[in-house]
Amino acid sequence: MVDAIVSAVLEQLISVAAKEANEGVRLAVGVGQEVEKLKRNFQAIQAVLHDAEHRQVREEGVRLWLDQLKDASYNMEDVLDEWITARLKRQTEGVDHDNALVRDKKKKKKKKKKVCSFFPASSCFGFKQVFLHRDIALKIKAINQTLDDIAEQKDMFSFNVINSRGKSEGMQSTSLIDVSEVRGRDEEMRSIKSMLLCQGSDQQTNTVQIISMVGMGGIGKTTLAQLAYNDNDVINNFEIRVRVCVSDPFDEFNVAKATIEELEGSAIDLHELNSLLRRIGANIAGQKFFMVLDNLWTDDYRKWEPFRNCLMNGLRGSKILITTRKETVARMMESTDIVYVQGLSELECWSLFRRFALSGRTPSECDQLEGIGRGIVRKCKGLPLAAKTIGSLLQFKRTKEEWQSALDSEMWQLEEFEGGLSAPLFLSYNDLPFEIKRCFSYCAIFPKSSYLKKDELVKLWMAQGYIVLKGNNEMKVIGLEYFDCLASRSFYQQFVKDDDNMVIGCTMHDVVHDFAQSLTNNECVALEVHGDEEPLSLINNSQDKLRHSISVLDKVASFPVSIFNAKKLRSLLIRSPLEVLSP
Repeated sequence: MVDAIVSAVLEQLISVAAKEANEGVRLAVGVGQEVEKLKRNFQAIQAVLHDAEHRQVREEGVRLWLDQLKDASYNMEDVLDEWITARLKRQTEGVDHDNALVRDKKKKKKKKKKVCSFFPASSCFGFKQVFLHRDIALKIKAINQTLDDIAEQKDMFSFNVINSRGKSEGMQSTSLIDVSEVRGRDEEMRSIKSMLLCQGSDQQTNTVQIISMVGMGGIGKTTLAQLAYNDNDVINNFEIRVRVCVSDPFDEFNVAKATIEELEGSAIDLHELNSLLRRIGANIAGQKFFMVLDNLWTDDYRKWEPFRNCLMNGLRGSKILITTRKETVARMMESTDIVYVQGLSELECWSLFRRFALSGRTPSECDQLEGIGRGIVRKCKGLPLAAKTIGSLLQFKRTKEEWQSALDSEMWQLEEFEGGLSAPLFLSYNDLPFEIKRCFSYCAIFPKSSYLKKDELVKLWMAQGYIVLKGNNEMKVIGLEYFDCLASRSFYQQFVKDDDNMVIGCTMHDVVHDFAQSLTNNECVALEVHGDEEPLSLINNSQDKLRHSISVLDKVASFPVSIFNAKKLRSLLIRSPLEVLSP
């Protein structure tokens, strides 16, 4: 993450300084020297970032050093924004540079009169520019002092200078591989399908049966639930089908609203939980329904009980299928059956991996890479998401040396995420061009299980200045290439297509979302606001680090005033609960 920020800041710094020089703008005394020193500092640090990013895995000191560097880079980014804004303001006000005020005495009087009519006398444009440049010079000098300390600490770690890509070497992309053909889940699928089609006996206490699938993140629970939901026999067995992504934290109100939208096909204007629950009960009363609650985390029965009671209005034979990582949740739900989803066998995992990694290669190439590939698969520990992610990365790696480097990477020692998912995610992320890294990490702003609209996501990247122009290509076209690159690396899933079979939206796996959040380190926060209460996620996070936020507001919610304490906030999105969950 840090190398992406440093690369972007350095590129922007060089660009702004060059434009000022080309326009003949006279900078305040000292600005030029400080800018040149700043460039040298960033370039010296950038040369060792590849080694530092890898060593932070096992060295806490390196990780803290990178955090300091990230803060300094963000501060410099803010200064550059201030500088760029001043340039744009100067251009829109018709003043190219300070020298425009001194062309001749007559024009000077006219220009001064014109400018002063818009600003107080003490803020005439020429003087304002001088003060602004001096202010920028002081800020750059302060950042340089911080970077001097960071550079001095850099020498203590004895980093290796490694040439790494600062920009993309041509946008690598591939057609999205259809993963609807699931590997190695026949037995689990037969078992779940049998439970769903079973009518139940009259001796059973509950009219509605609850089936829980339990397994670690990335094991394939959601995929199995989707297969069951879309199975023709299952479709024909129920009068109503509902699928809701629950995620963490469990919000009864949002889950209830999402359920009603699934049932009725449109949003409703109700603001009381009891009213929503009564509406759900009325919709399913006397109906045989099938409901999927995906990714349930809470084991607090008090939160689940009101929702559960309204679902008991269904006809006998109705089923609720739950996916969760916690067995305690399955027990709390009073599940009739519990299915423990295990990892794929090595053979099944290899079959999934090779569909991605060896796609489009000659038989000779496949034979050369198979031995290394099977070694990588063993490290995936049977997790489909791990095999899919690392396979998506290696489809772009043509040589045995590149594959061997992935197998030997120290990233496999990471245990930050469940099972064997850390290494595939870090390896795939580190291989991205710096500009696309920032686009990926920005996705941490959205709540888990959010539906991401492709065009809207690209526009948000454009607004943040993350898209680097190339040749005569339009910015949006480049942004769409970024999206395709991330999709081809399996950072996105559950693609939604239009009538022309073009991808228009997607979601992120919860584990991938957790990974994006770990990269941003509380810089991106999703707020769910109900009534007048200040959201806990805002209160519990360090607001001085907050840079991007999305507030999901109910119609009766008050805007969270504590957001004004986030002085470095760069983007604030406002959404309704259903906007972030529905295509």
